[in-house]
Amino acid sequence: MMYGGKPRRAAAYASRKRVFDLIVTIIAVVVLLPLFLVCASLVKLEHPSAPIFFGQQRTGLQGRRFTMYKFRTMVPNAEQLKKELSEKNELTWPDFKIKNDPRITKVGYYLRRLSLDEIPQLYSVLKGDMSLVGPRPTSFPADTYHTWQLERLAVRPGITGLAQVIDRDGMLFEQRVRYDVTYVRNCCLLLDLLIIYRTAWALARGH
Repeated sequence: MMYGGKPRRAAAYASRKRVFDLIVTIIAVVVLLPLFLVCASLVKLEHPSAPIFFGQQRTGLQGRRFTMYKFRTMVPNAEQLKKELSEKNELTWPDFKIKNDPRITKVGYYLRRLSLDEIPQLYSVLKGDMSLVGPRPTSFPADTYHTWQLERLAVRPGITGLAQVIDRDGMLFEQRVRYDVTYVRNCCLLLDLLIIYRTAWALARGH
């Protein structure tokens, strides 16, 4: 399966980006550790018998599958309820969104609102499955992609990306992929820094 041509990035850029990812992620882990523990405790207190983390298979670099973790923000039987709520989906596959989703827990609502549920993804960055910046990884495998969409798999998926800083929630998958492909074809450290800045600014404003 072809994942598009080689993105416009030299080997030197790829190496620098990996070093940058590791340095920033290690610092972030140290700084965010107290917040991580608070979030984990709140999730556990709300549903003591349920897991703290939600792990899901995602598609990464060159179509490789990996497990991405988040703080659990939904009730334990969320996947079963999703089938029952499918008729209320406001979007088209592969996106799923319903107003006032009953599966989201009270703690989960605030974790999502502040994007704190994403903190465990730093583990995936340390492992090398993800980068700080890149296309958001999808839950469905590469063989379900249209040919032109495969180019988004030419780089590591990211915690944040170009599509997310342009429109976090209101963009359909096909629109997001077009921005992802634009990123892949123009990726550089300057663009990565700009996306990180825009992400931090949006979070600071509560978006």
